[in-house]
Amino acid sequence: MKKAKPIYAIGHRNPDTDSICSAIGYAHLKQAMGENVVAARAGKVNEETKYALNYFHMEKPRLITDLYPRVKDIILDVKTVVKETESLRRLGEVMRENDLKSVPVVNKDEQLVGIVTVSDLARRYFKELSMQNLADTGISFRDIVKVIDGEIIVHGDEGSKVRGNVRIAAGSKEMIAEVVQAHDIVLIGDRSAETLLACLDRDIDGMIVTGNGRISPEVMEAAEAAQKIIISTPYDTYTCARLINQCVPVKRIMQKSLVSFKPLDLLSDIKGTMDEHNFRNYPVVENGKLIGLISKDMMMLPERERVILVDHNERGQAVEGIEEAKVLEIIDHHRLGGIQTSEPIFTRQEPVGCTATIVANMHWHRDVDIPPSIAGLLLSAILSDTVLFKSPTCTPYDKKTAERLAEIAGVDIMDYGMAMLKAGSGIGDMSPMEIAKNDMKEFQIGDYRIIVSQISVMDTQEVMSMEADLIHAMSTICKKEGFDMSLVMVTDIIEEGTYLLYTGSPKTLIGEAFHKDASGTNIYLPGVMSRKKQIIPPLSEAVKRIN
Repeated sequence: MKKAKPIYAIGHRNPDTDSICSAIGYAHLKQAMGENVVAARAGKVNEETKYALNYFHMEKPRLITDLYPRVKDIILDVKTVVKETESLRRLGEVMRENDLKSVPVVNKDEQLVGIVTVSDLARRYFKELSMQNLADTGISFRDIVKVIDGEIIVHGDEGSKVRGNVRIAAGSKEMIAEVVQAHDIVLIGDRSAETLLACLDRDIDGMIVTGNGRISPEVMEAAEAAQKIIISTPYDTYTCARLINQCVPVKRIMQKSLVSFKPLDLLSDIKGTMDEHNFRNYPVVENGKLIGLISKDMMMLPERERVILVDHNERGQAVEGIEEAKVLEIIDHHRLGGIQTSEPIFTRQEPVGCTATIVANMHWHRDVDIPPSIAGLLLSAILSDTVLFKSPTCTPYDKKTAERLAEIAGVDIMDYGMAMLKAGSGIGDMSPMEIAKNDMKEFQIGDYRIIVSQISVMDTQEVMSMEADLIHAMSTICKKEGFDMSLVMVTDIIEEGTYLLYTGSPKTLIGEAFHKDASGTNIYLPGVMSRKKQIIPPLSEAVKRIN
């Protein structure tokens, strides 16, 4: 029985504080309502968000780099395996009792060492038409006793390995002398003491009396004196011979050259391998241990990941493979983008400064209490997205929600807000490429694919001194990933303004949108702090004009 997979509440790539904290907050709401929703993230946690998480003693959400179907999504639990040392008879019983066509084989450490199929057993059956030399199989007399439901009448070294062939004793003493060799095991029915003694004279290692045949005291004494084993079995000679062949260990017939997969292998990557080999089942192995099985039939309808998108609704900003997932809900405060769904979904879009404002009020509307730690994270998101209420995106609704959350979290808004923004304002050891991708979001504006990143700092010159390296990193991103333009907002939290760096084309778009000379690589935009409200709308209008 497969365990039900969770639903992931997940933000956009290159997540900011709102993306992370709203995912955690919304997962809490859904869990309180009895749904198995887990917070997730699509990228690295920035320093500002780390500060908030640490301050309120919360763990980072689970990292999910893509939503493409993987082996783990279709794996079936392995309920039945056999040990490599178990007998073919036991294997047959396992297959019959569980109606199986193939069974994985493991060693004593539960590591996968092979797989055995009905075809392997069938091939062994045809070999059984003649008695096999068991000397190289490693089986012992104890194994034989077990498989033929035998009883030891005269004891010897039951743990010793079989050294010869299994012979069926019939005919006169002379015939026995010609057929039976030293170290053989002799199958013999209800025959005279003279015949049994003749077999013992050939220096056999053991004797199996079939059909619960009589054994005279004279024969038993001779066997004890020679330290030979005598076993009695209820089966007839023919059946006994068949059963002895079945005490061969599974490892003698199993397939050792395995085609196996790992849980994180992409289904698209393994399809070709399956087509090439066309086996019935394929083991799934992790750290050498068998954890499940998959078959080609299971590839037809893999279980899709179920997700709730928070703080975004555009495919270009979503985690890789979003088209392979089932989107259940969208909770956001941005413009409507390009996500398409196959069926109606629940959406909550509000023109507020932060997704966390929506998430907090959804708790209260549904009479779900917000714990102090969750309240603190939702507050952090609002303070981050509205830059301590200075952003033009901030609404009275955001501010009122933040005040209520601060009371629950037990923090002073301004003191905590400044400390959090300061924690995230330094660039530390960030490389130009990391700055160029910080809080990066992709937009389709007219015919142009444009990425806009933003970094909020208290000292803009710390970033602007790296301008040449930043422009090079931005150009590299455009060339490698096929964007028309790359923009980076270097936002001054204290002065409430933004240096806008840009590369790519058309540069006239920048000049037209902001009515500035855009012949260089940056312009200064006083009073600009919001990408959503002060950068994207002017660019969208400018595209219409220049086209």
